[in-house]
Amino acid sequence: DLTLKFKFLKYIMPYKRKKYHVGDTHLKKRWRVRNRKKDLDEIDVDLKEENAEKLLNQDVNLDIPGAAQHYCLHCARYFIEERALSEHFKTKVHKRRLKALELEPYSIEESERAGGYGSFKLPTKRKIFTQNSDKQDITDRDDEVLKDSPNKRKKTDENDA
Repeated sequence: DLTLKFKFLKYIMPYKRKKYHVGDTHLKKRWRVRNRKKDLDEIDVDLKEENAEKLLNQDVNLDIPGAAQHYCLHCARYFIEERALSEHFKTKVHKRRLKALELEPYSIEESERAGGYGSFKLPTKRKIFTQNSDKQDITDRDDEVLKDSPNKRKKTDENDA
């Protein structure tokens, strides 16, 4: 008798929670597109020597975090300082991205082989290493200028004596 009563209760009592986001598909699409990152095949193009050199040695751009001086090639992300970039290299997100980049990206030739136009070839695994972060920081360049100034030389000479 009690279970029968609860079954009919849902038809009698109105639903209390209001549904505010019924027609928000346009909002969902905006959020989904806004956080979109580069795909693995786009990053594979960036890993080539000529493209990697351009991305790692970018001009100073103040609209990008870290003035576009600290960039992770594998994750396609900018960082505000060298320390943040080196900490990023230790994270799971970066290590997973390296693991995903080990397989060569899907190509047109591979799709033709899958369709019967050629012999099957297993995708090759590559060894991907984290990029070197030996690049000088902007602040390091400013310190070099200060070392050449005569006042700085006097202070260092006094300390040596």
